[in-house]
Amino acid sequence: MPPHLDLSLAKTYTHADMILSSRNSPRLNLRRATSYNVEKAPLSSTSSRFNFNHLIASPPPSPSLPALIPRHGKPVSNSPRKYIRVLIWIFGVLSMLYFGFSRIQLDRPVKAVGWATNSGDQYEMVGESELPDFPTPVMITDKRGRAKWTVSIPPAHEFPLEPQQYADICTQNMEVAMHVADSHSHTHKEHTHKGYYHVDPHFMDVAEAEAHGLLPGPKAKTSTKVTEKFLVGENNDGLIVSDVCEKTMTFVMETSDAGLGKTLMMLWTAYGLAEKEGRHFFIDDSRWAYGKYTQFFRPPAIPKCRPPPRHEMLPCPHHARHLIVSAATSEYTFGGAFNEVYEDPRKMEVFRQKNIFEFARKGYEALFQLSLADEEYVGKRISEFHSKTLLPTEENTNGLVVGIHVRHGDRRPYEFQYKDSYVPLERFSDTAHELLHKTFNHSGPNGGENQLAQEHSVIVLASDDPEVYEAETFKDVSRAQEQIKLAGKQQPNTPKPSIVAGMRNFVEETVGWEGGFFAGMFWSLGKPSSVPANALEPPSTKLPPTVEALRLRELVGRAYLMDLAVLGQASDKIVCTVSSMGCKLLAVMMGWEKAIERGGFINIDGDFEWRGVSW
Repeated sequence: MPPHLDLSLAKTYTHADMILSSRNSPRLNLRRATSYNVEKAPLSSTSSRFNFNHLIASPPPSPSLPALIPRHGKPVSNSPRKYIRVLIWIFGVLSMLYFGFSRIQLDRPVKAVGWATNSGDQYEMVGESELPDFPTPVMITDKRGRAKWTVSIPPAHEFPLEPQQYADICTQNMEVAMHVADSHSHTHKEHTHKGYYHVDPHFMDVAEAEAHGLLPGPKAKTSTKVTEKFLVGENNDGLIVSDVCEKTMTFVMETSDAGLGKTLMMLWTAYGLAEKEGRHFFIDDSRWAYGKYTQFFRPPAIPKCRPPPRHEMLPCPHHARHLIVSAATSEYTFGGAFNEVYEDPRKMEVFRQKNIFEFARKGYEALFQLSLADEEYVGKRISEFHSKTLLPTEENTNGLVVGIHVRHGDRRPYEFQYKDSYVPLERFSDTAHELLHKTFNHSGPNGGENQLAQEHSVIVLASDDPEVYEAETFKDVSRAQEQIKLAGKQQPNTPKPSIVAGMRNFVEETVGWEGGFFAGMFWSLGKPSSVPANALEPPSTKLPPTVEALRLRELVGRAYLMDLAVLGQASDKIVCTVSSMGCKLLAVMMGWEKAIERGGFINIDGDFEWRGVSW
């Protein structure tokens, strides 16, 4: 029979005994004290084994443990250490999760490079492990899986790229940029219009990508096929070694437009924009349809730094370190976003355009420096016209020089009633004479008409159509310049009849500029006589020009530039049509104050105003 558990002899401990016991004994006595009123159970073996009432009752509170009830009425204080320990614990768990997932991501095979391919009008991302061998924006992924994008142009690729390639890069840039942005946000969202100076945080410049080993740098150019040609504005003295410019803008003169006007306006505006943005300016004329830039102009001032490697020059985005501007990318450089920044919304009409006008004016002042021979002739011609307007010293008012610019050819007026023809020559002449009459009507000695000043005024004419100079309307006007004249078709002498019966003498058809400047006529210059040369022939801009073609194109370009130089620098008033880019250039050459504020620029082609680059 098992022994009984006798609880009647349990000792009653005092408070002092509890302290001593807790100090002296390594174990706590869990025996139940007899001082508690607990119903005694029968002292049987069964009850001693299975009755647990003695375990349910709680012992008195231990003096070594914190009391459950606040003592002396003081609130329980929550120690700051508790919260610090919780924060440290949470931080540790999050750190372990982050490094764990990062390790998993590193172990996964990722596609290092992706680029956009053109499939019809759609662009899609293609992932590969190597860079493509053609110019394209690419998405690059580092070892941590973070996506960036840049533009890859093989270092050995021909410079400059084809115009369409530059346009494609700008189009694809937007697609790749949106794709990278979506990969960072893990969701596809509508991408709003970005401002002109928006900086894409996911874009990596070419030099930076090379520094990180994501693009092949200069050291990888071991088999360069193309030797970099010197740019206009670059120091070509091999003895002087200079550093690469921090920021540059390079203007590509190549264009499919046969005229000079749009190219000049874009060139001047680009120079002013580059100066505004703190970029050094260079010009590429390697595939310019008119030949070499220095055949027409003196080179601009040479900076103390050199242009970057050609594969670092990008057409987009605009915040790239080294920007390249061409006619093919004009809508990205001078489009709506450009106008949003530089048009003045507080002004009305043409006065909104003052900032853009000043860009073009800065470019004109810096770049329109004709070759020495042409500059000398223009200076003499201007002095000749001014001397004709001078009156005796006792007269207070001299005569005026009124310039007239007539553009025919393939440029039609804006005004609706003349959209299929040209503005009548009488309107040009009548407007010029009305200006003289209005100016001198009350400037005489007694407030009357100053007839002497009108007689000493000069009307100067420039046109692309040789027939305009022969018109009866302009029989008393002077040509702007007579150094180079675009001749009309000369009537050949009647061929003598052939002595041999049945034989005819064939006379080669002559070609003239009747009707003005047509693109087809320009592109046909210098072609073999067997090829028909007429204004309706579709232009072929891809064929390299012959030596004879370049010689003829140079004469056409020089005549145009000297006409502009004489009219723009000699005229007090100019009458023209704003549908012609030459007319807009003349306003820039006159200057904002003289042309706009003082009304020296008179448009007779509808209610249209001066605007700069057209795209």
